[in-house]
Order: sequence, then structure tokens, then C-alpha cells
Amino acid sequence: MDLRKLKKLIELVEESSIGELEITEGEERVRISKSAAAPVAHAYVTAPQVLQAAPPGIVAEPPAAPAPAEPPPTGHVVKSPMVGTFYRSSSPGANPFVEVGQTVKVGDTLCIIEAMKLLNEIEADKAGVIRAVLVENGQPVEYGESLFVIE
Repeated sequence: MDLRKLKKLIELVEESSIGELEITEGEERVRISKSAAAPVAHAYVTAPQVLQAAPPGIVAEPPAAPAPAEPPPTGHVVKSPMVGTFYRSSSPGANPFVEVGQTVKVGDTLCIIEAMKLLNEIEADKAGVIRAVLVENGQPVEYGESLFVIE
């Protein structure tokens, strides 16, 4: 990101009533936040080439490490058989196919994965109770990614 553009963004944040601004351009990510106690804006930049050119008064920090995820419930894990977009129901207004705590039989539809404009129903390969839904509705999934836990 151009240094002049970065300075202009900092000025805009300082002059406005917004507290934080985050912009992503390709692999570069800039986050400018305004502290209530200090009038100077801080920019957090992840691109190394921008870190070297940052003017004084701008603090550059690496992105924070993600919080450790809690382990999923134990049981049979249903994994995605393909790459695509995960949907819990047949249409946006419809009820989800399954909910946590619901009993399912082998062959019951658990979700839909859309891949290349084709809707693929993912069925239960084990009978039991749904203990966890591990993916958010509308989220992209990878091949082999855990979707549900059945006990």
C-alpha cells in the first residue's frame, strides 16, 4: 500500500467520528484505530514492505494469534466429501435439516453443499444424536472438513 494513501487514511480516521478502519488490498491488510485517551491513530499492518516505510507515530504489530479452539464433542464426525458452500437448509427461509440434540437415521439429510452450482445433499452415514454442528451456514468448506458430530 502506498505510504501517501496510508497517511491520508490516518488523517481521515483522526478527523472523523469513527473509531476504527480496516482495509484489505490483496495480501496487504491495514487496520487503523483511534484511542479515546490518545489523539494519535495507530495502524496495524501485516505486509512487511509497508512496515519498513511506516512513519513515526504509527505502531506496526503482527496479527494476534487466534484463540485456542475448544475441542469438538467426541463421537462420529461427518466430514465434507467435497469443496463447496455449506448450507443447513434447503432455502434461506427454511428450517435447518438437523439441529443439535436431534436424532438421525442413516440416510437422513444433514445439509447441502453447493459445488459448481450443483446442490449436493449430505446424508448421515451413522444413526445417532447430533451433538455439534461444526460449520456456520453459508461458509465455504474444504474436502475432509468436519461438519457434524453424531453420537
